[in-house]
Amino acid sequence: MQTVSATVTSLSTVTWDEFTAWLVGTPLLIIVTLVVGFLARLLLHRVIDRVVATATSRRAERLAAIPGAGLALQAVGVAQTRHVQRTQTMGALLKSISTFVVGGITALTVLSLVGIPLGPMLASASVGGVALAFGAQSLVKDFLSGIFMIIEDQYGVGDVIDTGEVIGTVENVSLRVTQLRDANGMTWYVRNGEIVRVGNRTQGWSTALVDVAIAYDEDVEKATAVIRDVVEVMDEDEAWKGILLEQPNVVGVESISAGAITIRIVAKTVANEQFGVQREMRERIKRAFDAAGVRSPQPVMPPYGGAAPQGTAP
Repeated sequence: MQTVSATVTSLSTVTWDEFTAWLVGTPLLIIVTLVVGFLARLLLHRVIDRVVATATSRRAERLAAIPGAGLALQAVGVAQTRHVQRTQTMGALLKSISTFVVGGITALTVLSLVGIPLGPMLASASVGGVALAFGAQSLVKDFLSGIFMIIEDQYGVGDVIDTGEVIGTVENVSLRVTQLRDANGMTWYVRNGEIVRVGNRTQGWSTALVDVAIAYDEDVEKATAVIRDVVEVMDEDEAWKGILLEQPNVVGVESISAGAITIRIVAKTVANEQFGVQREMRERIKRAFDAAGVRSPQPVMPPYGGAAPQGTAP
């Protein structure tokens, strides 16, 4: 009872100037700290939204700069959707991290203004942070590498990439590991922090290279004209219009060796469709050469069970 009376008496003796000085001091600093923390969080979220928007549009901008961009955009529509989803997920994660960091700094500042000693608390946190850093440095490296891989759009699900250790199709991308499946069907889990360089074979568009060998004494101009007719017809074929981004280019003689002249054809295709284009082009050129009488390099192997060609040993 005496304590309450003493408190009331002490409060009654506080002057307006003393109360104003106290109000302008600690409470105002706490309010300013909370406002600054809120504004910092809002600014970081806006920056993250800008980064996410830039990352989601980067692939479309690259495709728009190549011939046949509309066809390429249609072909990678599903992959683009998956990329947008992953990037938005990364944006949500970065927002959560920024909120946690800003909130923690704001809380520590308020505690310091109130008068709570932060020395023992920070010392304990420092010891724990050092122990965690030594034990999880590889994990942190993997996470940071995964964040930048997704933001920079280095590769995505469905891309065929070369990580240096393995070449395969990307089946899953997470912050810590990238899941690949190679040509033999084996699944590989590659830590993002261990990927030093990445070669993406299917980003945007691919190139089909076809080398056709003819006999050394054949007319090169005649063979080249036959090949040009083939690629022109193939480019106009409705079945291949959605795959070929531009008309295949017969670049000319690539090499002369071992009694053969090699002519090269280059075609720009939708991503990861170059192998089918190469097979179809070789088949069409073979039929056209047979019809035009263009010979392949000698010796020609006899058919199974048939007689050997003239001039060769039986």
